[in-house]
Amino acid sequence: MAKNSAFMKPMNISPELAEVVGAGPMPRSEVVKKLWEYIKKHNLQDPSNKRNINADENLKKVFDGKATVNMFEMTKLVSKHLS
Repeated sequence: MAKNSAFMKPMNISPELAEVVGAGPMPRSEVVKKLWEYIKKHNLQDPSNKRNINADENLKKVFDGKATVNMFEMTKLVSKHLS
């Protein structure tokens, strides 16, 4: 259980990320879950390549202004918005 404690620790969320996942603090696992809920709700997964996320205006603020990111890049960009 101890090895997951960092993943479960509530994190502070930037105002930009809060527009997508709601206000924090919340654990990283919850942030990722809410991020996917948002992506699916707004149909932002690229239909031809499901690993790519097509950002809307709110997500562009989280993704350093990028219009499309892949899942791995998304995790890295979201980390910048957690403290």
